[in-house]
Amino acid sequence: MRLVQVTIPTGKRQTVLKLLDEEGIDYVVTDETSGRKYTAVAYFPLPTNAVEPVLEKLREVGLEREAYTVVVSAETVASEHFEQLKAEYAEKEESEERIARQELEARADELASSLPTYVVMTVVSAVIATAGLLLDSPATVVGSMVIAPLIGPAMAAAVGSVVDDSDLFRRGISLQILGVLLAIASATIFAAFVQITNLVPPGLDPLSLSEVEERLSPSVLSLAVALGAGVAGAVSLMTGVSAALVGVMIAVALIPPAATVGIGIAFGDPALAVGSVVLVAVNVLSINLAALVVLWYAGYRPEQFFRHDRAKMATIKRVAVLVGAIALLSLFLGGVTYDSYQTAQTEQDIRSAVATELEDPAYSGYELLEVDVTTETEYLLFHRPTSIAVTIGVPPDAPRPGLAAEIETRLSAEYGIAADVQVLYVEVERSR
Repeated sequence: MRLVQVTIPTGKRQTVLKLLDEEGIDYVVTDETSGRKYTAVAYFPLPTNAVEPVLEKLREVGLEREAYTVVVSAETVASEHFEQLKAEYAEKEESEERIARQELEARADELASSLPTYVVMTVVSAVIATAGLLLDSPATVVGSMVIAPLIGPAMAAAVGSVVDDSDLFRRGISLQILGVLLAIASATIFAAFVQITNLVPPGLDPLSLSEVEERLSPSVLSLAVALGAGVAGAVSLMTGVSAALVGVMIAVALIPPAATVGIGIAFGDPALAVGSVVLVAVNVLSINLAALVVLWYAGYRPEQFFRHDRAKMATIKRVAVLVGAIALLSLFLGGVTYDSYQTAQTEQDIRSAVATELEDPAYSGYELLEVDVTTETEYLLFHRPTSIAVTIGVPPDAPRPGLAAEIETRLSAEYGIAADVQVLYVEVERSR
């Protein structure tokens, strides 16, 4: 619930109070003596979802748009009339928690941090994320997300679009671009520093780290993460719920991938850098798209009616641009998903070939223990198997026939897989 305070212009006192009486709103009125333009101040509690419609009605009866209006959260209101008002608006409005447009704009503007704070927190979060990735520490990576200030700019851009506030929209977009570039630059510099100073083992392969490897090949499922983060951000904003935890979700989609880009640049791995750049771009676009659609669907529009069509056209154009860009980048994600499927299928084919070969009576008692496939990247995206290490369990003193050549021949003939095959024999002794 909210406590609203409005200043009443000269000559409008009775009109305003009559409207409040007709709406069944309890109020307190005090005289205003600071000037001639306003003669009174009215205080009245409202359900959260009633603030915007009531303020609109007050505007219609003459409450000036420039009038001093304050909306604050109220903990408790003990009033029979208020409970009736709450029930009435619960029937009228789809959401009991939907905040007013004015409050939405104020919250979005507040979430978009001041530039110095935004820069410092973004750099610090990117450095911590880079350290966590290089340490292969999930806890450290999660810690970097907690302090990332990225929810504000995304929500500011979406709100600015639906309410036709060009300044808020431009601020949100510019801060997002700045934040991503800062995160990548900070991660690159820090990763290069730890590499030069040998704070990480010399010759470290970033892809040997699980936290880095999982961001090398982003799949279509990454879209679900980013879209979910955007929806959650918009819902938390328009319901007045704390955005702190949702901000972590948005940071999940942006900070680690941006740090991975920096690691790829610093360690000279173009495949890692390109894959992560695409992931960052898709996530940024998806978060903005989801937030924009949710806020527009929730019914937020500009205050002036004649600006509704302009806001609608601008929103439609921006949604179209976002959808087109996401669709284009999703071709990359689709390629990665397809490559992951092909890689898994290839490994399955290799296992099948080895298992079939071991069915030969000559290999009686032999047991497939492990298959390790080494791949190389082609065209910055697709993977091709180059070597296969097969671990076979054999009884003690078992013969060692030319199994590697047989497996290699079968793979080439039946599956079209050309790769070097190595067979490691491990003696297995069983009690029975």
